[in-house]
Amino acid sequence: MTTVVVIPNWNGLVLLERNLPAVMKLKADEIIVVDDCSSDESVAFLEKNYPQVILIKNEKNLGFSRSVNKGVLAASSDIVFLLNSDVIPSLGIVKPVLAHFKKPDVFGVSFAEVGYSWAKPKLTHGYLGHESGEKTNKAHDTFWVSGGSGAFRRSMWLELGGMDTLFTPFYWEDVDLSLRALKKGWKLIWEPKAIVEHKHESTINTTYFSRRYLHYIKERNELLFNWKYLDKKYLFRQHFPGIIWRLKHPGYLIVLLLALSKLPFVLRQRVLVRQESFLSIKDVLLKFGVKC
Repeated sequence: MTTVVVIPNWNGLVLLERNLPAVMKLKADEIIVVDDCSSDESVAFLEKNYPQVILIKNEKNLGFSRSVNKGVLAASSDIVFLLNSDVIPSLGIVKPVLAHFKKPDVFGVSFAEVGYSWAKPKLTHGYLGHESGEKTNKAHDTFWVSGGSGAFRRSMWLELGGMDTLFTPFYWEDVDLSLRALKKGWKLIWEPKAIVEHKHESTINTTYFSRRYLHYIKERNELLFNWKYLDKKYLFRQHFPGIIWRLKHPGYLIVLLLALSKLPFVLRQRVLVRQESFLSIKDVLLKFGVKC
């Protein structure tokens, strides 16, 4: 199997300077950096110091999903190692990860970030989310594969149509992609030997965005994710009362209005997911011991 590392970058010059040497040691068949219209010297740095890297330059800022999709589409290798610019991979991640892809039903493998384990779904106050599973030293099924530190089978990625740009600019797009794969009956694995160091939110932070904006986008996308997947009975019996409960908190009305502006797109995606899936949301959750 051939491998490609795809790195989305936005104003990540300092991160690229620090982390690219570790990425190069992975000796992937291809390395692609998608620059999302950076205003720093990222592009000049890459062109000068890493001419072997395939550099894709967005003419305008497209957000995480679109940038990653462009990188995967431009690749020709079998397995995509998707790394954020703030991720430092250990040298030994490739072999244990590729071992899982020998099984044809495996779509993705999540790397072991320090302090995290495999993910399991959870239902709380009418909302579908996720939490870290019990720590283990063995590979484990996982509810989602991180879009910033995970590997994906490119052929399956393309079959799914990549990350859903409904979640632009960022947050929840990798959870969505993972759930679509699970609903097709494909497998997601967390591999404890694939150790990476992830400096979370080194670029998506209050240097570039207000804390309120980041909160609104994360909460909005959580709503969009839930509306896309939860069945009608659960929506009416559990989720909508959960929304009313959250409306007691200051600012959640703005979150709700932001999500409602995307409602026509969500409804269209609900139809597509239902047409493309083999398993219901209940089937997927039951595999992790969660009843819906």
